[in-house]
Amino acid sequence: MSADRPTLPPVRLHSEAELARDALSAPLMARAAKLARWAERGVPVGVGGEILQESLEAATEHLGLGADEDGPGYAAEAWQLAVDTGLVEIEETADEAADADDLPDDAAVGTARPGEELSLLTSGSPQDILDIWLGGMETVLADAVAPDLSDIADQLAEGGELDLDAIDWNPEEEAEMLDGILGNLYLLTAVNDGPGQDVPLPALAASMIVPDDMEEPTDDILEEVSEAMMRLDDQFRVLEPIGLVAYTPVDEALIEELDEDGETVLPAGGTPGAEPPADADVSRYGLVRLTPLGLYAVRARMLDAGVHAPAVGDLTDKGADVLLDALPEYPETLAQAESEQWLAARTPADAARDLLAAARGDDERAPLRRLAAQQTLSLVSPDAEPALREVLDDRQLGGLARVWLAERAAAGISEPSQEMIFWLTVDTIAAQLDSATEDAANELRELVRSLTDQHSGFFDTAWRVDHPATADVLEAMGRLHPDKKAAKEARKAAFKARSRKAD
Repeated sequence: MSADRPTLPPVRLHSEAELARDALSAPLMARAAKLARWAERGVPVGVGGEILQESLEAATEHLGLGADEDGPGYAAEAWQLAVDTGLVEIEETADEAADADDLPDDAAVGTARPGEELSLLTSGSPQDILDIWLGGMETVLADAVAPDLSDIADQLAEGGELDLDAIDWNPEEEAEMLDGILGNLYLLTAVNDGPGQDVPLPALAASMIVPDDMEEPTDDILEEVSEAMMRLDDQFRVLEPIGLVAYTPVDEALIEELDEDGETVLPAGGTPGAEPPADADVSRYGLVRLTPLGLYAVRARMLDAGVHAPAVGDLTDKGADVLLDALPEYPETLAQAESEQWLAARTPADAARDLLAAARGDDERAPLRRLAAQQTLSLVSPDAEPALREVLDDRQLGGLARVWLAERAAAGISEPSQEMIFWLTVDTIAAQLDSATEDAANELRELVRSLTDQHSGFFDTAWRVDHPATADVLEAMGRLHPDKKAAKEARKAAFKARSRKAD
């Protein structure tokens, strides 16, 4: 695969309208918006827009969290998100000239009122809402990798200076670890073409720590996985309220089940990521998956970082050459979805002509383009018939055009020549040789067997086919054919094809 080919599988995103609704209904975002509207009469705030204790109590009651022991914490988080996203704006008072260090902790230095961004939640476009949510999500991500505040408080209470080494926190490493975890969840979601099953937390932690070539993790590695699992538990608890993930936390009772060394116990009976015992309750160890909103967000961050992360619909406004070059890398269901969107933006005849023109060529990827064109053309309505008739005599396109017309029982189509049949056969096999899936290999093996069973003397004719991939195809047929005699004939034919090409 060339360097500019996609390095990530494509994803199918929900519509912007659906994602915007998800963003507005995320618990943390909904609370932030509610507090922003509540701030209409003005809310005194401290340095940095921090809500003061008296106002915090009122905010907690306004959110209906007064009876929840964690209510003030939830309210403070929601208020901070409102400040960070511009849902509320701070009007500084005359006290702003004073040195903040000289002010009492509960001193008001400004007044918070609804910000301009708040109106966009009701009158803005879905993209406006998503932009606000993405800004808040970045704030929450930063909070998720922040150190334990109780450790910092203990340090400062003892009169010491902040020592990141002493609290075992490296901001770059923590952020990189979480980015890697979210990237793995993104890949799993893409491969499954949707959220799929929840991922056990030990397996997710192991995916970042256990080397691929390690058959049996060492005790040190298992300890690292346990520690990472517990860090992820804390982080996903922070990320779930913003709507990035759906998370079942680690069972609190399990956290208290420590071994004699004080280390968290992993699922009994196996390596992290291995199949758990039948009677194991995997959910006790935490389960996580990206939400549709989370998939959108992780992709947005990847795009900002310069990663090529395709999504269905990206190619709708691109030429047929770009479409056919990309489709072979897409899973079948997503390739069809991408093709359907591309075709919907064009008339059948125009789409067919563009596809056929882009399918021509003698380069290495040309067979893949023609196979993608054939698959895309299968979705085109009969109105494209004139465009297919125009290429009936084309050496490279006549075969696939006849297949399309025959499937629609078109009248007046002449039989293809033997040369065209064999050329199309070689072209089709050449396109399928690039597939690495086991199912594709089995299908190709059956195709090779059926070709030689139906056509006696197949190899005597095939080596003469004027196609750039003839020799490679015949060599592959020699490897794939289950009959030793036929396999030997294929290898001889491949030698003749190479000799003919050299001459």
